[in-house]
Formats: sequence, C-alpha cells, structure tokens
Amino acid sequence: MAARIRRRELIVTLGSAAAAWTFAACAQQAPTPLVGFVSSRSPHESAYLVSAFRQGLTEGGYVEGQNVTIEYRWAEGKYDQLSALAADLVRHRVVVIVSAGGMVTALAVKAATPTIPTVFISAGIDPVKAGLVASLNRPGGNVTGVNMLSVALEAKRMQLLHELVPKATLVAILVNPKTPDVETEITDLEAAANTIGWRTRVERAASEAEFETAFDAIARHHADALVVAADPFFTSRREQLTALAARYAIPAIYELREYAGAGGLISYGTSLADGYRQAGVYAGRILKGAKPADLPVMQPTKFELVINLKTAKALGLEVPLHIQQIADEVIE
Repeated sequence: MAARIRRRELIVTLGSAAAAWTFAACAQQAPTPLVGFVSSRSPHESAYLVSAFRQGLTEGGYVEGQNVTIEYRWAEGKYDQLSALAADLVRHRVVVIVSAGGMVTALAVKAATPTIPTVFISAGIDPVKAGLVASLNRPGGNVTGVNMLSVALEAKRMQLLHELVPKATLVAILVNPKTPDVETEITDLEAAANTIGWRTRVERAASEAEFETAFDAIARHHADALVVAADPFFTSRREQLTALAARYAIPAIYELREYAGAGGLISYGTSLADGYRQAGVYAGRILKGAKPADLPVMQPTKFELVINLKTAKALGLEVPLHIQQIADEVIE
C-alpha cells in the first residue's frame, strides 16, 4: 500500500514538473510585443526625447531589448513621407504605434489604421478639432495621447515678446506651410498681434533652404521682432533658426526651452521631454491591456519660461527684472 502511494506521489511530482517545464518553455518562446515609433523629426536631434519615451515605458515595466521591441521610422522633416512610414509599421503588425513630431504625424497614423492602438505626442491644433479623438476625457476609437498645447500658447508668447521690445511696430511670423491647419495658426497669431497694436508679416518656410529666404525678407521689410510658430520641423532645426535670428539681429520668441538653450532669446512652452515620457507611460499601459478609448488625452499643467541673457545682451536688449524673476531658467 505504501509503495502504491509513493508511486502515485512520484507520478504527481513528475506531472507537476513537466507542467512547469512546459510553462517555462512557452514563456521563453512567447514573442516580445512590437511597438512602432514614427516621427516627423530626425533621430540624431531626437535622441534625448526617445530616451524620455523609453523611461516612460520602463515605468510601466517594459525595457527595450528585454521584454519589448521598438521599430523606429523617421521622416527627417519630410512630412509627405509620413503616410508611407505609418503604413510600413502597420504591415509589420506592431501592437501599439507611438506618433511623435506633431499633429501631421498623428493624422498620418490615424489614416493608416483604424484599429491599432495609437499614442500621439502633438503640440499642434486641438486633437478634437483635428478629428483624432471624440473628446479629451473619453477619446473613443483607437487613439489617445499627449497634447502639448504649444499652439494654444502663441498669444502668450506674443505678449512676452511685446514686453521685451515694447517699441516694436511690425512683428514677423514664421510658419511652416505644411503644418496642418496652418491658416488657423496664422489667424490666431495675427489676432494676438492686433490686440497689442502690432502689424504683422507672415513668412513661410518648409525647408532649410527657405529659411534664408524668409529671414532675408524679414530683414528687408524691417520687422522689429519675430515669432517662430510651433512646428516640429522648426524644432528639429532650432540651431539654424536661432543662428539666423542672431545674424539678422532680430529678437525672437520660440515655443520650447530647446531654442533658448541653442541661443534663442526667449522661449515659453511645455516640457517636450516630459511629454515623450508620458507617451511611454501610456504605451506601457496599453501593452498591459488598457484601451486608448478609456485613456484621457493628457495635457501639461506646467509651463516653462526661459530667457537667454547672453543673447539679449548681444541684441542690446534690457530684459525687465519682473520677467527675469518669473523665469524658470535664466541663461547667462
């Protein structure tokens, strides 16, 4: 009898071990989830942003190269390539797509797939007005993300620039004509300028070659100040834009601290790196089973004012003390 019991125990033990070995083998063979990451920008100047995105994924328990794989696609500022890049990720059967580099990328991804969960990072127009989501709190569909509000802050930037150059009468506005709803952006900026009493001149540039033409026109028409509109292509070429502003000695305001760090006079906006981190967090939640329809579109609550006093001095400008006091960072 005892021998029969021991035999039964041995069979149970062997069966449990076999089940455990089978489970472990299946776990090892299970493919890691594949995340698609597509951006209108360039990889070399977005490295710190990708790092922030990976940090957000890590907060959710996913580490690239360990339990998640990421396929990257870069348009290098060529917006007309985004549709093909998004379609390529769809063909690779990614389980989540992260859309970076503005509303133009988000719209290309939305057109490419109505089903694959998508997380956007955009500083452009209202995602509800753009047709990306049904509402900010209940996005519906397969899309959610991070709305950086950069375009919504254009009027505030105009006011800050006015405090730096109060005697200005003509302000130039630099926009990218390939940005979705660029005409609405121009209308809003012109309305903000009119409130101050400024005349405006709009210059359009969609390539590096057109930057020179635009700044030459700004100088020829004797603009007193410049607002560089929110645009991911502009951000990716910030060194060139701030260098041109310095060469033509024109006071300019920008959307992100990255511009002031590159020598720009002043910037006011949100933290782009934190937006990418938040997108990583959302991607991680979706990988764990959350639905984009139930994840509210995130919006920043903190805004950064950065002033480059070295640039101000080169332009012969006195930055009012009260602006320096409220600045989040003063570069000397």
